[in-house]
Amino acid sequence: METTGPTRVSARDAARIAAVVVAPTLAAGVILRRRGGMALAERYAVDRRAIGLLAELRRRYGPGPLRADVAGRHFALVLRPDDAVRVLDATPDPYTPATREKRASLEQFQPHGVLVSRGPERAARRALNESALETGNQLHSLAPRMVRVVREESGLLLREVAADAGELGWDDFTAAWDRTVRRVTLGDGARDDTALTAMLGRLRAAANWSVAAPRRTGLRERFEQRLGAHVERAEAGSLAAALGATPAGPGLDPAGQVPHWLFAFDAAGIAAFRALALLATHTAQDAQVRNEMAVTDLTEPHLMPYTRACVLESVRLWPTTPFLLREAVRDTDWGGGTLPTGTEFLIYTPLFHRDDALPYADRFTPEIWLDGTAQDTAGLFPFSAGPGACPGEDLVLFLTSTLLAALVERHTYLPDRPGRLRPDRPLPRTLDHFGLRFAVLPSR
Repeated sequence: METTGPTRVSARDAARIAAVVVAPTLAAGVILRRRGGMALAERYAVDRRAIGLLAELRRRYGPGPLRADVAGRHFALVLRPDDAVRVLDATPDPYTPATREKRASLEQFQPHGVLVSRGPERAARRALNESALETGNQLHSLAPRMVRVVREESGLLLREVAADAGELGWDDFTAAWDRTVRRVTLGDGARDDTALTAMLGRLRAAANWSVAAPRRTGLRERFEQRLGAHVERAEAGSLAAALGATPAGPGLDPAGQVPHWLFAFDAAGIAAFRALALLATHTAQDAQVRNEMAVTDLTEPHLMPYTRACVLESVRLWPTTPFLLREAVRDTDWGGGTLPTGTEFLIYTPLFHRDDALPYADRFTPEIWLDGTAQDTAGLFPFSAGPGACPGEDLVLFLTSTLLAALVERHTYLPDRPGRLRPDRPLPRTLDHFGLRFAVLPSR
């Protein structure tokens, strides 16, 4: 497809983009989701409004990137899936993921993380992450222990729910998921270290403000010291041990990669909880998951393709990373025009995931991840794409699908507001995971 050059938007339309697309995303919390922001986002259908505006601007201005210069910064909002693929495939040169805003945010708690690194340091840290997380391996070598951890924590969660009126909400779910994540990442010795998670939460809350937030240096140092003790222990069977087994080099900072894992696992929990809500309201897909479980020994590591596809579909419907950001490290040609060094590309993933041209745009359709449809559709980026794609995708999908199987194995979930996720209606384009609540019943 021929590349279309960028078009400069009017000041009025730039302001509309800021108000309708960018501001609501920031209000909901980019690094740490805000309860109030998410509730308002669902109430006012902010993603539907944002997608509608961008579709309107694409019709008016054409499919090329929309260019706007704000306060001396250059921005290009990508409107076409093929252009998004082009930018992501050209990571990290000429389009680095270490944008100014991202560095300002993530440096609050992971100053040496791969996402905010450039040049040789980025390459070395990326390789370190891929080695420990076993990128490309759908069953991590530590999978047997991971299955045991997931099943122990989900079993405890279900017992607690049964003892407490049989209701499951986000707070109970995320507490159990956090325990699971700490055990998988740092070992059983970190299971009850809620202080570590709380400290990271405070740093992430500050990171929500990006360049506007002062550095929480003291808090970060205390967090790093506490985290470092767990990483140094390198408990057998944990990702910290896998990290320690990877040859280290100058500037790698292995322990400095772990905060991003803990941060990213939070988004994985959101995706899993939303997938549970989808299964609770879609009987056909729920039956498929249960049929898959019926022929699987759930006490051992197994790939469960359909259950895994349900998680991918959850992220397609409600991306946990609404904006993918890249920054040009040099002048680049674009459709006969030139975008200068420092141009920040904004890829708003809901625009492509919920494109009205897709026949399944607003439906729960896990099958697209199994029959090749999703892979053949440009613009579906549940875990980003290209050389900057999430190195933990396979690990996340394994853990979340294992968790879903453990939760639905012997229980049925009845959401308190099933109407908003009815299969005979278009699914909402914003879903507040904080507001999900289920009655949990033993299956017959």
